[in-house]
Amino acid sequence: MASAVDASGNPIPSSSVLMASSKHIGIRCHSENLEFLKCKKKDPNPEKCLHKGREVTRCVLGLLKDLHQKCTKEMDDYVGCMYYHTNEFDLCRKEQQAFEQKCSLE
Repeated sequence: MASAVDASGNPIPSSSVLMASSKHIGIRCHSENLEFLKCKKKDPNPEKCLHKGREVTRCVLGLLKDLHQKCTKEMDDYVGCMYYHTNEFDLCRKEQQAFEQKCSLE
């Protein structure tokens, strides 16, 4: 895995990218995720919450693009480690620390 984005700069939301960015997603996209969960709790019909799901997706993809622009090397190193070690956080702490120092949690 060479990069967290494709040739045109759009994020590739693989499991390794999402796992590596999970803390950032939890903070930056908190309100969108919360609204989606409230919608799902209120109405179990999946069609009723599609718009909220799109808002979550838009937030996550925007965040991934921002993170990759701000700290390309650190994100690629961390994502690559997570990919190689099948998303085992414990085996990628060095890369995680470098990533979180360069792209601090907001």
